[in-house]
Amino acid sequence: MVVISPIRCGADLRRGGATVRGMDGPLSDITVVDLTRVLAGPYATMVLSDLGAEIIKVERPGVGDDARGFGPFVGDRSVYFESLNRGKSAVTLDLSDPADRVRFEELLERADVVVENFRPGAMERLGYGWEALHARWPGLVYAAVSGFGHSGPYSERPAYDVVVQAMGGLMSLTGNPGGPPTRVGTSVGDITAGLFAAVGILSALHERERTGRGQMVDIAMLDCQVAILENAIARYSATGLVPGPLGSRHPSITPFAAYRAADRPLVIAAGNDRLFSTLCETLGRPDLPDDPRFATNESRTDHADALGHELEAALSAGIASAWLARLEDAGIPCGPINDIAEVLADPGVRARNMVVEVGLPGGSTLEMAGNPVKLSGHDDPATRRPAPDLDI
Repeated sequence: MVVISPIRCGADLRRGGATVRGMDGPLSDITVVDLTRVLAGPYATMVLSDLGAEIIKVERPGVGDDARGFGPFVGDRSVYFESLNRGKSAVTLDLSDPADRVRFEELLERADVVVENFRPGAMERLGYGWEALHARWPGLVYAAVSGFGHSGPYSERPAYDVVVQAMGGLMSLTGNPGGPPTRVGTSVGDITAGLFAAVGILSALHERERTGRGQMVDIAMLDCQVAILENAIARYSATGLVPGPLGSRHPSITPFAAYRAADRPLVIAAGNDRLFSTLCETLGRPDLPDDPRFATNESRTDHADALGHELEAALSAGIASAWLARLEDAGIPCGPINDIAEVLADPGVRARNMVVEVGLPGGSTLEMAGNPVKLSGHDDPATRRPAPDLDI
């Protein structure tokens, strides 16, 4: 059995006879068959959708993406699912059913990209692995997102975000010294895999323009966590010292952390000697750069705790908002520590269209994060189409 809701005809999406155009964007000529679910894969295809690609989401009949059952809910619609699948089309297919396999292959006939995030081997068992699809559709780009990739000793193991944050070293760097293991507050294990998948897909499409041939993009969540360890690997390689958690502090630049004012903390990042001198003048402590402990960035980093005590003693004389105004006037990189409500109310965030609105069936609306990729040749609309219904 197959039910489609909706599928594009040319550049249009049709539901019940009405025509709804997809997002304008540089990928408006690209069609993606999306077999992914939950987070990593749907995040990748959401990025492509925001850049104009047509995304045809393939789900299991009667069940759909597991994320449809994740709360909170607005009416009967999962906010979690909505935030990752806005603007996509949907089709329900049972890939073990012969008739549905025919329809799936019809989708592949006009697809540029297929994306899946099953465990390695699952697509092969269905007869739709990379080798089989490449033989039939040599121009198709095949992207696979999994916990540990399609090679290596862990390839068949399952993974969730917290597993790869732990195994990839990120949790060892997060939190305060001496504190418990701490997961980063968003699912960066999934999200970085989704972002790298989007980069890999675009790279493969670019090469296809020259060669006419697609290729497999193999993305492992664990690989992506290792890739974003920044300078921790280099520091360990150079010193032999295992990096650990430092709270909000930077391991190599000081001051670069959260510091408490009279009412609440704020962040200050004075990344060179000139900025540090200006910071000290602004705080009424022009003597600090003359202290040998604080004369250079290296010495400030070696004495970061002592410097923090001096800075917080000065900051305690005023409230955070007053200090932020003075620091901004002096050209010091700084900012408030916003909660999510404050982020959504921030005029800078709003001005950059980083909060967009989705109109849900029944008349309610939902705010969600916008597209950070701003392109001079394309509009960045303030609204998005909702995620597709699951037709049963």
